[in-house]
Amino acid sequence: MSSKSMDTLAAGIAREGFAHVHAPEMRAVLDEHGGTADWDAFAASWDDLGLDTYMADGGRYRKRRHAAFAMTPGSDAIRRKPHQPHYQSRDYNTLNGGVERWFQPVLPEIGAGATMSAILRACRELFDALTDVTVWHIEVHQFRIEARPGEVGRPTPEGMHRDGVDQVLVLLVRRENVRSGETSIHDLAGHKLGSFTLTEPLDAALVDDNRVFHGVTPVEPVDPARPAYRDVLVVTFRRE
Repeated sequence: MSSKSMDTLAAGIAREGFAHVHAPEMRAVLDEHGGTADWDAFAASWDDLGLDTYMADGGRYRKRRHAAFAMTPGSDAIRRKPHQPHYQSRDYNTLNGGVERWFQPVLPEIGAGATMSAILRACRELFDALTDVTVWHIEVHQFRIEARPGEVGRPTPEGMHRDGVDQVLVLLVRRENVRSGETSIHDLAGHKLGSFTLTEPLDAALVDDNRVFHGVTPVEPVDPARPAYRDVLVVTFRRE
């Protein structure tokens, strides 16, 4: 994707508050920022996530890893921060907010790998155009949402929400034997602005968290006899 196309994408987010980016377009973005040479290892790392034990709904359907990084506008330099908890106030997460949540860290080779680096650099360039910032605080979340017979998997158990950051990327890594998982975007008054389903690896949603709410419908297995899950990478950028 050329810089002109990146400008077009930024203009679309500035106008609408979100963008749905299809896999070929997202791949072109990442290719311009170093590419995805380690994609197979990157995607396989979702098979080694720890159970999220902080689910206030009692669910055992979510696995995750977490990491924090820092970047500055105009620079592709990425600094991984010491491992730290993920925290959201109850103003943004009424279900699981209000506590420090410690998750297993993103593996070093994944956090420093080609794919993650390309994702962070592409996001930094795009979000620089949308937010006046001196230093970006970045959090990366690897999520696997599992679905079983009689127990749906809830990608956003807190419902329609904001994350309490500035900009958000949701990148699909894999869908295995699941149906639904539709993303909806609403404005701050609750009016629906759009909806779509991430179906192919590298399909993505980009969200201006200051301007819109987002949520994802539960997933359920297509074939109850087989494993069923939805793997995504969520990356949030916040002014430090």
